[in-house]
Amino acid sequence: MLKRWEDLPNYIRINEVRPYYDVLCNRRGSLVAKRVFDMVVSSILLMLLSPVFLVLSMAIKLDSQGPVFYRQERYTQYGRVFKIHKFRSMCDGADKMGSLVTVGNDARVTRVGKVVRKCRLDEIAQLIDVFKGDMTFVGVRPEVKKYVDEYEKEWLATFLLPAGVTNLACIYFKDEAELLNDVENVDKVYMEKILQIKMKWNLKGIKEFSFVGDIKLMFMTFFAVCGKEYREE
Repeated sequence: MLKRWEDLPNYIRINEVRPYYDVLCNRRGSLVAKRVFDMVVSSILLMLLSPVFLVLSMAIKLDSQGPVFYRQERYTQYGRVFKIHKFRSMCDGADKMGSLVTVGNDARVTRVGKVVRKCRLDEIAQLIDVFKGDMTFVGVRPEVKKYVDEYEKEWLATFLLPAGVTNLACIYFKDEAELLNDVENVDKVYMEKILQIKMKWNLKGIKEFSFVGDIKLMFMTFFAVCGKEYREE
């Protein structure tokens, strides 16, 4: 789960990242438990949710032209690029029609996509990525190259662990799309304001990482999806 410091990519092996690496080095037991949990739980959920996968796939194909899954290059552990799985909720080729960030009332969202996004069903396809090891249940959300290229040095510490399905930033910014409504330059505002705040929570999550903490955060995510509001501590 964690390479030796000497084996990390050169651009990650910097002084700003070292404190986070040292924290994780002291929690290797939790890292092992985290990966075992990811494999076991994701495999069970994939089997249990297979009927949901089938229904969603049929609904998406009947509603609009295009593939069932939206595949986009994102960054995960050690800066490795992978193609994320998400049930497609927008028209085919939507990422070429506007911002890479989705806003509320986005015209690119399909009829089925509105329901899928409201219930967060597009995210369950990432169980495939968790099982493969490209992602983990709790970790920093994977970003696209456009935003990764603008990362501050300290933010590169987020590449010490696999990208995640949920984290503290997801809970506090669960209505991110609505926050970007009526913004003229969505990408600029996301990068200069929202991502700055989200990274504060992302780095906090690495500093305080523990397997028990991951389980607690998964329960928080469930309750947040069900409507519970969490305020920043």
